[in-house]
Amino acid sequence: MFDPDIQNALQNEDDLKFMQIALRQAAEAYDENEVPVGCVIVKDGKLIAKAHNQVETLKDPTAHAEILAITQASAAIEHKWLLGATLYTTLEPCSMCAGALILARVARVVFGAFDPKTGACGSVFDVIGGGKLNHQIGISKGVLEEECAFLLSDFFQKKREIT
Repeated sequence: MFDPDIQNALQNEDDLKFMQIALRQAAEAYDENEVPVGCVIVKDGKLIAKAHNQVETLKDPTAHAEILAITQASAAIEHKWLLGATLYTTLEPCSMCAGALILARVARVVFGAFDPKTGACGSVFDVIGGGKLNHQIGISKGVLEEECAFLLSDFFQKKREIT
């Protein structure tokens, strides 16, 4: 059985390395005036997708970094399921993204900042860890949390200063 407390203690070099790449994606989103969320997907130690939020750019409310990365990863491996893959994202996935992660059969999710307003991996809901769905996902929380949270808070602070 998967133990999230043990998993949280196992923040390894790969988690830090791939979260840094996700942070670079979030910085790209920031530069494009998008909510700065970045995401990468890794399978068998290999980066197979990277994306950042593009909701404003694409005028699409579903263009979250996780959704775009899932689409890229599935195309890269030419399969609808991402069995054995780990998704790294700078912000706790929302309910839409958490549902997509289950449907894509992602093995593990690693996120940085917690989302107390829409987080669906324990903050507001626990879609991934509920245990009642047909697929279970391992999760590691708070990896490079301060860096991820700073980018988001800085973005929204600047937005408030403009208005």
